[in-house]
Amino acid sequence: MNEGNEVKEETIILPKKQHIPIHEAVEKTIEKVVKPIAKIVEPIEKKTKIIGLTGGIGSGKTTVANYMQSKGIPVYISDVEAKRVMDFPEIISKIVKEFGIDVIGTNNLLDREKLAAIVFNNPDQLKKLNAIVHPAVKEHFDNWVLSNKNQSIIVKETAILFESGSYKDCDVIISVVAPLETRISRVIKRDTTTREKILQRINNQLSDEERIERSNYVINNENFDNTKQKVDEILNSLKN
Repeated sequence: MNEGNEVKEETIILPKKQHIPIHEAVEKTIEKVVKPIAKIVEPIEKKTKIIGLTGGIGSGKTTVANYMQSKGIPVYISDVEAKRVMDFPEIISKIVKEFGIDVIGTNNLLDREKLAAIVFNNPDQLKKLNAIVHPAVKEHFDNWVLSNKNQSIIVKETAILFESGSYKDCDVIISVVAPLETRISRVIKRDTTTREKILQRINNQLSDEERIERSNYVINNENFDNTKQKVDEILNSLKN
């Protein structure tokens, strides 16, 4: 190194550290903590619980449905509502187109006896009728559900819950069963029909064993006082 030469020292300039104002740092920290908590505690809209209530002829499912109604629970009685839907002008028009003008009575409404005679023991004709009625009843039921959306529990009562596929709309399924002779006795008193005809209808329905296997709750409806107690237990369980 020559004595006359000066050695210059290089100065390294470090970037200045950026300082975030304290209040901004605090706000960002709070935001990181509060946002996840807000997602957790955000109120969740409660879904109306749809209860499917079913049972064979003479089981007393409609009696159970009426008792539930007396407890303030909205109940959709499918047989009753289906008859109303079948009297809608647009549905009558479709049925007449499929089965002919003879199914219309003197009051310009459906002659249900004539229509029943056509579809009875005729699976193809019954399938055609169901293809008209079932979608219309499904739409009617969906609108009914919407009108009761503020209720915690609603009930759909139908004998063909599984056969129609409407069990898929239900959150919980309750089957009402009773001994065979009890069922026959009830229907004879109610419909003044014959034992043979009742047995024929029973044999055309799902068995109690099949219903029980696919249900969440089962009500043995032989003694109505016991039945009411069982219904109350089930409803309390569902509400809690």
